[in-house]
Amino acid sequence: MIHQSLLLILSLFFAMALLYLLSQRLKISYPIFLVIGGLAIGLVPGLPRVSITPDLVFLIFLPPLLFDAAWSSNWDQLWKWRRSILTLGIGLVLVTSAIVAHYAVLLIPGFTLALGYLLGGIISPPDAVAATSVLKGSSVPKRGLAILEGESLVNDAVSLTVFRFAIAAIITGKFVVQDALIQFFELAVMGIFVGLLIGHFLYLVIRYWVKSSSITTPITLIAPYLMYMTAEEFNWSGVLAVVSGGLFLSFRSSDYLNYETRLQTKEVWQTITFLLNGFVFILIGLELPTIVSGINGYTPSLVVTYALLISALIIVIRIVMVYLGAFIPRLLSKKIRAEETHPGYKLPFIVGWAGMRGVVSLASALAIPLTVHSGENFPERNLIIFITFVVILVTLVFQGLTLPLFIKWLKVEEVDPSVPPDEQIAAIRLLLSKQSIEYLDTHYAEEMMKYSNIAGIREQYLLTVTVLENSIQDKTKAPAIKNARKLYKKIMLEILNLRRQSLRTMRAEKKYDDEVFKFLESNLDLEEARLYRS
Repeated sequence: MIHQSLLLILSLFFAMALLYLLSQRLKISYPIFLVIGGLAIGLVPGLPRVSITPDLVFLIFLPPLLFDAAWSSNWDQLWKWRRSILTLGIGLVLVTSAIVAHYAVLLIPGFTLALGYLLGGIISPPDAVAATSVLKGSSVPKRGLAILEGESLVNDAVSLTVFRFAIAAIITGKFVVQDALIQFFELAVMGIFVGLLIGHFLYLVIRYWVKSSSITTPITLIAPYLMYMTAEEFNWSGVLAVVSGGLFLSFRSSDYLNYETRLQTKEVWQTITFLLNGFVFILIGLELPTIVSGINGYTPSLVVTYALLISALIIVIRIVMVYLGAFIPRLLSKKIRAEETHPGYKLPFIVGWAGMRGVVSLASALAIPLTVHSGENFPERNLIIFITFVVILVTLVFQGLTLPLFIKWLKVEEVDPSVPPDEQIAAIRLLLSKQSIEYLDTHYAEEMMKYSNIAGIREQYLLTVTVLENSIQDKTKAPAIKNARKLYKKIMLEILNLRRQSLRTMRAEKKYDDEVFKFLESNLDLEEARLYRS
């Protein structure tokens, strides 16, 4: 039994890899392929039914995904666009949850308001991974990307809080607004406190005790689970604990991560998040036959109609709220008009249309308990999961495929004044190169006179300064300099490839120690990484 389950899981991972490669070849966002692939796999006749305990969904999937989102956040952009982020991350989630709740009560016979809020809390938060994956390579203004990423960080916590209180109301049959508000502030504040406390502890441990990257990376993998489980043990918000702890560790990462640890940790986390994201999508596809068979009292066409109507509703709500959030504060505040450039009418539409649902919604739906306190089945559980799946399918596939087309048709341009990244990089490199030359002249003047290899360091930086100054001062030479950089990178990569082949040949001759070759290969890896990222 264990062997069969393990084989199935490994097969799913392999299927995820194939779907990802296909999406890259067709230049379509990989979450779209994963959700369709999960549905296709779930419909294969004779495939063993797979299920997972609802409580484990939050525990296994959410902590690392939330931690990775917090770690990847841009602090400056979060703070700069905090008003828009909070408006969408908090206001839009609450408005969407409330409207969906009341609409579902009117639409679905026997659907209670508590069930409506549960459904609204599940499908209200857009997914940053899906949006950024679709927008990758598109000319979307920085403001739009920053708002989408920051919104996702905030709305996950808010939506899961709505989810939590709705579950409690359904299970216990009691809900008092005043008590709910008090509990919300308690679990929010204490959740943040736990996350920051554990974050500070891990920061001190890694910075002053751990000296090996092979230990640091596992600690970062353990951190989100430690934060989440500790907070949940005291009935506080594990989500806010992970988000706050992740933001703190990310903010201080330059203090305790070296180049080796950064490279290793980044690659490991990219792999982990890809596997978790993909597995959740495929998991819902595998469970779909069981979910559909468990929907009683509704015809297939009826439940599909419910799901499509609710999908259309949340799309409209988001677009309307994005426009209201973008323009009403500008009408009411002269300060906002003075500090923020006008967003135009195209960018808000793109931000509104990018509200694709994803992993958090799936994980929340799957985490609905199977039974209530009385032992009876949780009411309408399968219907809610099915509606959630259709909402994700519609927003991911329909909006995901049409979003690049809208960006192209609307010709969305940068709305905020900014210096192009190439110019910023050139300016920083010029400053660093001049500082390096000054340092060499001050501390190693005699050594440069005595040793040619030391003097060569200064010559390299002088050449860099000359090239950068020419590129900055004479804009007309920018295309030629850019072509020269491409040629330089091409030549250096060819030389690196030649050196690798030579190392392999010498390694086969076994004239030198294997550890020496591993060390040299590692240096080539770092050099190649620098070239690709330059």
